[in-house]
Amino acid sequence: QLQLVESGGGLVQSGGSLRLSCAASGTGLTLDHYAVGWFRQAPGKERVGVSAITPGGSPNYVDSVNGRFFISRDNTKNMVYLQMNSLKPEDTGVYYCAAGPIATMRPAYDYWGRGTQVTVSS
Repeated sequence: QLQLVESGGGLVQSGGSLRLSCAASGTGLTLDHYAVGWFRQAPGKERVGVSAITPGGSPNYVDSVNGRFFISRDNTKNMVYLQMNSLKPEDTGVYYCAAGPIATMRPAYDYWGRGTQVTVSS
């Protein structure tokens, strides 16, 4: 079983930046074999994908965050990061990281963290 723990969320003003981290652990399991996605769930809304990265490090973004968010991974540390710049109030939500076989914006991942809250004030 792969455990994922997100951190780095918080309250930030519009235009500010945050860096989210996703730490992976598990007996005999390492993150380097998995694609990782970041998802956002706003209050009362569905969980939506915002970015994903392949095991080899190729990034993908939805249009709404392209050019503002940057996903990266450090397989030596079992970590994936999401650098979020020029934040907008509509970026507010709980952010989850997830690991699975394919880098996709659909919630088709095998392992999920518990999320970290990001709140962007206007």
